[in-house]
Amino acid sequence: MTEQDIQNSIRIELSKHGFFTERINVGEGFLVPKELFEVIKRKCPDLPLHKISYFKTGAVKGRSDLSAIKDGRIYYLEVKTPTGTVKPDQKKFLAVMRDRYGCAAGVVRSVDDALELVGVIK
Repeated sequence: MTEQDIQNSIRIELSKHGFFTERINVGEGFLVPKELFEVIKRKCPDLPLHKISYFKTGAVKGRSDLSAIKDGRIYYLEVKTPTGTVKPDQKKFLAVMRDRYGCAAGVVRSVDDALELVGVIK
């Protein structure tokens, strides 16, 4: 199962339990396909590539993949495959949400992990 498959399964199951879920997309890059950008860099090394528009989208760095809301509480779920690695920025985001704001936040690798995080499974 891919991370996206796990996310979709979690969203479906949480919605069955009355949660609003939201998937956050975060990304950055040039407004030129990566393969083309690499060709340009190789063939035209003197071209001012810094003038090609660079973009960043989405939320703050490390933001969890999913958020779930129910009964006035928000939960942050960093979804990973069973072997997926949590990045330092993701760990920091989860810690801030838990420690500073009192949210339930954590890494989940399955639907059951997600249900446990939000309190459906105890």
